[in-house]
Amino acid sequence: MLGVKTQGYLQAVQAAMILATILCCVDVFVFVLQLFRLKQGERFVFTAIIQLLSSLCVMIAASIYTAERESFQDKFIQDGNYGYSYVLAWVAFPMTFISGLMYLVLRKRK
Repeated sequence: MLGVKTQGYLQAVQAAMILATILCCVDVFVFVLQLFRLKQGERFVFTAIIQLLSSLCVMIAASIYTAERESFQDKFIQDGNYGYSYVLAWVAFPMTFISGLMYLVLRKRK
């Protein structure tokens, strides 16, 4: 059985990744809403903020998992590999960050 401290880290990783997923889903709906509500030439600032918060959540979750990997290793990882989900999380971080920056630059056109 995992220790209380290790369970807390796992729950923090899970919560941050779930929050990032929820923020990305909300971001899609906010973007579509802003497509119809913004005036011509305005920027998608609110959409960018949500996307950057999602990127922050992904980074926090991947960082916690990286820092606390040793405490998970005995119970979950016998072969010493991080796994594809770990790599996918670190690939998702720069992609969501770049997407958020693109929303900051993006202007509504006619």
